[in-house]
Amino acid sequence: METSTATHNIVEALTRAIIEHRLLPGTKLAEQKLADHFGVSRTLVRQALFQLSQNRLIRLEPARGAFVAAPSVEEARQVFAVRRMLEAEMTRAFARDVDAGKIQALREHVAHEKAAVARDDVPGRTELLGDFHVRMAELMGNEVLAQLLGDLISRCALITLMYQSQRAAEHSSEEHEGIISALEAGDEARAVALMHEHLAHVEASLTFDRKMPTHDISLALS
Repeated sequence: METSTATHNIVEALTRAIIEHRLLPGTKLAEQKLADHFGVSRTLVRQALFQLSQNRLIRLEPARGAFVAAPSVEEARQVFAVRRMLEAEMTRAFARDVDAGKIQALREHVAHEKAAVARDDVPGRTELLGDFHVRMAELMGNEVLAQLLGDLISRCALITLMYQSQRAAEHSSEEHEGIISALEAGDEARAVALMHEHLAHVEASLTFDRKMPTHDISLALS
């Protein structure tokens, strides 16, 4: 098996176990146990764990190892509160400088969202749904805002990834379309109101009553 393929398979298996809530946040991911499970070297496991840490699905702690990330619900609430403040003003500014090119770029992004939702690509749809907001900032030419939003969105991405249902993801994409339509119509007040409602809906859609996951890696990956 090629190195890249083996690493990809480990990343894919662990990603599914985490987002399908079969591995408990905070679980230690022992390199040797994973190497034995996948029949590969610890070096390949280490590469996979590094990739997962880049996606913020796990955290790497010096001298302690790798753990499934465990963002708190309270942290997510605070992130959404800050996002509502920032994105209301962003939407207002976007509406005042909107043009056909920006609208087209947003519509193309939403088409990618819908395709990811349709094929049940959970990591892909999560990334695209979050990136819609960053894309708005980029189209305004505000790189500082785009970076700030990217950081905020990634901080609550794991909670969204783990707890957002397929229907809620579809609804998010539909709400993005509504925001675009209001922007296209030049209705600033409606666009801002829809953005506020959208973020409130995303936060409210997170469900925390999924099947209880496990600390046992072999059981979760089986």
